[in-house]
Parts: sequence; structure tokens; C-alpha cells
Amino acid sequence: MDDSRETHGVNAFVTGYPIRHSRSPLIHGYWLKQLGLAGSYRAHEVPVEEFAAFISSLKDGESGFVGGNVTIPHKELAFKLSDRPDELSRELGASNTLWLQDGLLHATNTDGRGFTANLDERHPSWDQSDRAVILGAGGASRAIIQAVRDRGFKEIHVVNRTVERAQELANRFGERVHAHPMAALGEVISGAGLFINTTSLGMDGEAAPRIDFSPLAEAAVVTDIVYIPLKTPLLTQAEEQGFAIVDGLGMLLHQAVPGFEKWFGTRPAVDETLRALIIADMDKH
Repeated sequence: MDDSRETHGVNAFVTGYPIRHSRSPLIHGYWLKQLGLAGSYRAHEVPVEEFAAFISSLKDGESGFVGGNVTIPHKELAFKLSDRPDELSRELGASNTLWLQDGLLHATNTDGRGFTANLDERHPSWDQSDRAVILGAGGASRAIIQAVRDRGFKEIHVVNRTVERAQELANRFGERVHAHPMAALGEVISGAGLFINTTSLGMDGEAAPRIDFSPLAEAAVVTDIVYIPLKTPLLTQAEEQGFAIVDGLGMLLHQAVPGFEKWFGTRPAVDETLRALIIADMDKH
């Protein structure tokens, strides 16, 4: 850590529109306190029409921030406005983590790393299969497909109500990714070792359709990127059918690690205290 960081502290942000419900300030605030670091991390709400100006003020140093996180609806524009997006961002066409370095704005996307780190922590053998099924073809599924492909899965089946959207992702991410309509779900999960829900099904306690997970491989893992509620209807169904499950909260926690390390110079740890802190906050709302 350099002297300027120790003397003046480092300021980072999370921006989106709206942003008031973001739990990122709680996560980074916990780490700053735990590690005894001078600095701040705060939510900064920016409407779409003001985002380009915000990025300009970041680049020229007027904002006082060294970098930050970007969430909906700014991820695609953050990628386009950055000077040095990495390969992950370029393939996704979206960035969620920005930092200034040598006068240039660098960008990456940590969603996929957050997803795999969560599974590595909660169910380390999750990547022993060759076949994965991903439900949903929205923006959230891109980083998941990329991460699962890069971990070495040979077949990735994307199932979506609109098969054309799934096909767009198959075209983007290569020959190992295959597109299917919802009607094919029962067929494509046969023998799969990983099932991932990237849709909003079951979010905030809404009902979700019944899914027969029995054709999955015996040691399969079912996971959901939704984390409110912590145990979604799809995870409950999978657990009742005898399958291992991993909730989506860890993805939120682990995706925050690389940015914190870039801005504050120290790699933080995702621990049970942090997890409990976020769960307690979720229970309040």
C-alpha cells in the first residue's frame, strides 16, 4: 500500500440507477473496518443520461474516486467508455469493475469469478461434470456461461422461453454452448452435473414452476444466482429431490473481492461473519 493511500485514504463507489438497495457498501465497509484501512466505499446514484459525464469526472480525477463498481443499467456503457477493458469484458460487452491506473480507466467483469468462487467454497466438486444446464438467457447469464465454459465444461445447454436469445449467446460463446426452448428442459438436463438458474424465477418469494430434477446426474449441483430469498423455490425443489444446492449470496460476496484488492491494495476474505451480516440486512427489508 503506498503512502498516499495510508495518509488520505482511498475512495471507491458503486453506481447504478437506482442504487439505494445495493449491499455493496455494507460488504466493502465491513472489509475496510476489518482490515483497518483508511478509505470509503459509497453508493453513488447516476441516471443513464449523466453516466458519461460521471465517467469523465472519474478519468480526469475530479470525482475523487480511484475506481468503483458498476451495476444495472450501466455495465455496457462502462465497458464502452473505459480505456482498457480486459478480455473478459470484451467478450461480455459489459464491465462491473473500474479502476484508474497510469492515467487510464481499466475495466473488468468479476461476476463470473464471483460465481465460480462461490461454488468452489460451498461445493468444491461442482466442476467435475462435463455437462451444464443454464436456465435463462438474459444479461445475467452471460458471465455465468463464460465462467462455466472457461472452467472446462464441454457441453453448456442454455434453455430460454425465447430460443432466439439463447441462440445469440450460443453464437457469442462458441461451439460448446447450445440453445434450447423451454420445452426441451426435461431432455437436456438428463445426465447434467450442474443446473444454474439465472432468471428471476422465485425472486422475492414469487412462485416458480415445478421442475423435475431427477434426470440430473446423481452427484449434480443445483444453484441459483438469485439470493432473495436465500433458499429460492427452485433450490427448495432440488433439495427435496435429493440434490446438493448452493445459494446465490456467495456470488455477490466473492465478485466484490477483486475490486477491493485493486482499489485498497489488500485482498479481503469472504467469511461467515460477512455472510451473516448481509443475511441480517436482508432479513430487515
